[in-house]
Amino acid sequence: MTAPRDPTLITEYHAHIYYDAATRDNAALLRTWVEERFPVRMGRWHDNPVGPHPTSMYQIAFKPEVFPTLAPFIMLNRMGLTVLLHPESGRPRDDHTLHATWMGEVLPLKTEILRETDQESS
Repeated sequence: MTAPRDPTLITEYHAHIYYDAATRDNAALLRTWVEERFPVRMGRWHDNPVGPHPTSMYQIAFKPEVFPTLAPFIMLNRMGLTVLLHPESGRPRDDHTLHATWMGEVLPLKTEILRETDQESS
């Protein structure tokens, strides 16, 4: 790379909140707290692995201007839950790996199913 990438390429962020049967109540409480305080789009509960995610999770999608307040809120209130926080920059594989931040345990994602770019070539 000869020049830095422009952060304005980030259109939004996703926080994936991972849980299991023992931690689902904590995940539900965090979800409620976030919904009450932030302008976000909540994804559905996935009680089984979906996409590249190896365990149960739900997604929180939010705009870049929410990052400075929501990311610290999740850091301080995740109650031991594992969280994957990543940008949406048009490169799904890089966004879930190279550009991602983990809170808690780093889980093995199924990266082979993630595209290199948003637009696959024909």
